Amino acid sequence: MMSVGRKGASLEKGCEPAMAVVLEAPRRLGLRPLSLAEMGPADVAVAVDWTGVSTGTERLLWSGEMPPFPGMGYPLVPGYESVGRVVAAGPEAGIAVGETVFTPGARCFSEARCLFGGAASRLVTAAERVHPVPEGLGAEGALMALAATAYHALGGSIGVAPSLIVGHGVLGRLLARIATLMAGPPPVVWETNPSRRDGAEGYQVLHPDEDPETAYGVVIDASGDAEILDRLIARLRPGGEIVLAGFYSRPLAFDFPPAFMREARIRVAAEWKPADLRATADLVARGRLSLGGLVTHHAPAADAADAYQAAFDDPACLKMMLDWRVSP
Repeated sequence: MMSVGRKGASLEKGCEPAMAVVLEAPRRLGLRPLSLAEMGPADVAVAVDWTGVSTGTERLLWSGEMPPFPGMGYPLVPGYESVGRVVAAGPEAGIAVGETVFTPGARCFSEARCLFGGAASRLVTAAERVHPVPEGLGAEGALMALAATAYHALGGSIGVAPSLIVGHGVLGRLLARIATLMAGPPPVVWETNPSRRDGAEGYQVLHPDEDPETAYGVVIDASGDAEILDRLIARLRPGGEIVLAGFYSRPLAFDFPPAFMREARIRVAAEWKPADLRATADLVARGRLSLGGLVTHHAPAADAADAYQAAFDDPACLKMMLDWRVSP
């Protein structure tokens, strides 16, 4: 099987190496070529256009603070927010060459761990793991993972829209945007960083100290703050629920008596499922959910080291996208 690549060169079963972002060790990140796994009959090869940088899980991988996690270890290829074009497809793949797809990473490198394996110029992965997205989305197509995460976190509360969302980063904004599509009043969003309080679409953003409410029914935390539970429990109504939608590097704890008095429930929002991605993609395709205004920074993949640093350190950076369209 053969297909035409980005510069007209032929790509044959993933035999050419890909350029990949590699974390050699904590705080040691760069680009280097890695060999790709050979394609199987149900696989596709994707020429990546854009990869998003996660300021949650990838920050922990970069800093070395990631708690024990399946597949953890260095060197590793990060990235689970990639969008690009199918340049080769196996006979059982069921997807057309040339289609624009989102892929949540891949396990196609043997010279580095794939956690999560999507930050590379080219990927080989099972066709069932990719999802077609409109070509016109561009870099915003890489946001499908966070959108599906938000949809999954909201879906577990038995159709009850959240009263409060904590954090107005990309995940918090997507949670709020999807929540406004649900029955009930729009949510309140807490944000302590003044530079992140703008951009609300149909909901209000407050500093926690400005909010007098103490009877929220559902609170979704997208902050990743391991010390936040007591503050959230104090704002719950009896029988209320806290949903942990962030990723936490340290053990979470809370004072038991206030939670006991409220009969509080705490739910962990696990990873999104394919059904969440399909439902979210449908909302985007029908124009009900906008992904606009969330990608604030772009950088050539060749500048990955500086781009990751900016994504983690610049408070004005909501989402950094690496551009792979020009070969590093």
